[in-house]
Amino acid sequence: MKTLNLKITNPDKQITGPVKVSSRFTAKEKRRLAKASKDFESMLTAMMLKSMTKSVGGLFGKSNYGGDVFDTIFESEIANYMTQNKSMGIAEQIYEKFTGEKLDDGLMNIKNPSTGNLKLLGTKIKSSGNLKKSKVLDRIERFESIINQAADKYEVDPNLIKSVILTESAGNPKAKSKNNAKGLMQLLDSTAEEMGIKNIWDPKENIFGGTKYLSKMIRKYNGNSKLALAAYNAGPAKVDKYNGIPPYKETQNYVKRVFNYLNNLEEL
Repeated sequence: MKTLNLKITNPDKQITGPVKVSSRFTAKEKRRLAKASKDFESMLTAMMLKSMTKSVGGLFGKSNYGGDVFDTIFESEIANYMTQNKSMGIAEQIYEKFTGEKLDDGLMNIKNPSTGNLKLLGTKIKSSGNLKKSKVLDRIERFESIINQAADKYEVDPNLIKSVILTESAGNPKAKSKNNAKGLMQLLDSTAEEMGIKNIWDPKENIFGGTKYLSKMIRKYNGNSKLALAAYNAGPAKVDKYNGIPPYKETQNYVKRVFNYLNNLEEL
């Protein structure tokens, strides 16, 4: 049997040893690690394709117009498609060795913002530039210190907290929904009681309680941000029942909106 002409003939063997990490990764750092892991697998796949087609002169044969240029372009595109859709699992192993968590596809999905308008309590926002100028950001900036404190205490990305606040109440500490959810992070009385909140209308208590609950959902679903947000919106019982994001339009749109805001906030 012919051996592939690669320096790494057994890529799994190269990452079997655990990587010790002394500090936790932020959500932004995890997204970068996820992308780097995917890029590495894509590069390795491209190398394998080149080696496999070497004996026949490349993907398009020895006499193709454009020579190695077309081969390289198509090998790269095919490798990228295979990695994103039919992964060999290398990226997942690398990511898990570094973070101790499963690779969440949601980390990759928030790379590009939605091409549609973002809705903000009736205000349409077409881009991150408009989001930067929006008055709603002025409202949540008042709670910046509280958000950062809660983020540090419960180990949650502060931009994720802001994104939930934007989606839930648009920064209105007096917001109340038809389901009787209250405050900046729209907490139900039962959730507030569970999180030890005495005054649900106090912005600091509301943010700390909401962040504590969000952190609990993130841990419950092993860092899967999509499931954690779905549970924050619809409840963990529904997520467990459907073994994923519940088939409710409200919840599915909720997760997308939070991701959109998160991506926009990090581009500001």
